[in-house]
Amino acid sequence: MEEAKKPLLIGIAGPSCAGKTELATRLAEVLKAPILALDSYYRDLGRLSFEERARSNFDEPDALDVTLLTEHVSRLAQGSEIAAPVYDFSRHLRTAEVRPLRAADFVIIEGLFTLYWEEVRGKMQVKIFVGASEEVCLDRRLERDVRERGRTPESVREQFRATVAPMAQRYVLPTAAFADLVLNGTSPIEESVAAALALVRRKG
Repeated sequence: MEEAKKPLLIGIAGPSCAGKTELATRLAEVLKAPILALDSYYRDLGRLSFEERARSNFDEPDALDVTLLTEHVSRLAQGSEIAAPVYDFSRHLRTAEVRPLRAADFVIIEGLFTLYWEEVRGKMQVKIFVGASEEVCLDRRLERDVRERGRTPESVREQFRATVAPMAQRYVLPTAAFADLVLNGTSPIEESVAAALALVRRKG
């Protein structure tokens, strides 16, 4: 039986709305790579009321199911297929759906804490950090969360002040030290993509 081809794993980390997803999407188009979003791995909070779920801290590593994430990243690193969970951000619940994700020559793993856990980042051959100022991140998050996640501007600002910004300082920004490449999320996306692709070619 032919052994599954082992892909090159590309990790993209950075604070909320710094530009991780845009970079991941553009790289995926060029490399024909699937994207594994860490946002899918938030723990299910169905045992709590909606009000309690809404007050939860989603910006610390413990908010994610790192056991399942580590298992899935390990399987992708071996070239296997996984069934990634699907998370409903409007209700703060993991849905009953799963999303099949098959490893290709490249796999992109994107999220706040992509470089936080050693057991996860250790599977990656390419590690990229995307940064941006708090002001830029807040403006982008307001636009995204109101449009895509059913939030009010007031709730977005309060969450950003209470948990998003301080948790980024504590948990996310320090992981830039593990990156092979640090990019500015306000730079032209074409420049960032070119720099990332150059790194991928060197590592590949």
